[in-house]
Amino acid sequence: MKKILIIGATSAIAEATARIWAQRGDQLFLVARNKEKLEAIADDLRVRGCPKVETYCMDANDVEGHVAMLDAAEHLLSGLDTVLIAHGTLSDQQACQQSVELTMREITTNALSVIALLTLIANRFELQKTGTIAVISSVAGDRGRQSNYLYGSAKAMVTTFTSGLRQRLFKSGVSVVTIKPGFVDTPMTAEFKKGLLWASPETIGRIIDKAMLRKCAVVYAPWFWMWIMMIIKMIPECIFKKLSL
Repeated sequence: MKKILIIGATSAIAEATARIWAQRGDQLFLVARNKEKLEAIADDLRVRGCPKVETYCMDANDVEGHVAMLDAAEHLLSGLDTVLIAHGTLSDQQACQQSVELTMREITTNALSVIALLTLIANRFELQKTGTIAVISSVAGDRGRQSNYLYGSAKAMVTTFTSGLRQRLFKSGVSVVTIKPGFVDTPMTAEFKKGLLWASPETIGRIIDKAMLRKCAVVYAPWFWMWIMMIIKMIPECIFKKLSL
């Protein structure tokens, strides 16, 4: 039985993953901003067989509140051995281009708050010399594209940070798993036209669960995004800048 902290627990991907863990009998500590939705998800997980579900309301951008949240998670679960960081927003590229304030807010939510959390969690797991940390990044961070380079830049920061963290914590027996989803059909992407490359939150949840069990390093979700992004990264800049991507 694992003792799992999920930050951004009301996201579709996090909820789908939590259901897998609930049915397996793991203990869960759910963190999100929306109290009503958080409690509804907790109730659903209890019905699915989760032996213990605790909830905690917090905005991830409230960096000063991170320590208190982690203390509560360790206290209520009598320890902590697994973390999934899944919070974030899908940035409005056009709006961010016109607003420094909005740009900085999106970077803070999608990158800086994640890094702040990872710093605290890493130090705790390093001391206990065990644990698994999974972070949802994105294929958007593999190469900046005009359609979403603000969001991609934030995710690239997360990917690079987790790469260094993984190397640092390896000697302590702590695993750091970077998850890079492609297009996922969630409420956040409801206005987008869907196609063959789109995956469900349930599919991504199963990929996350397997990646964490296997202590993988970097996982594209689904797998074919690794080849798609490899091709995109290989396009010469002189050609790439002319493309509408």
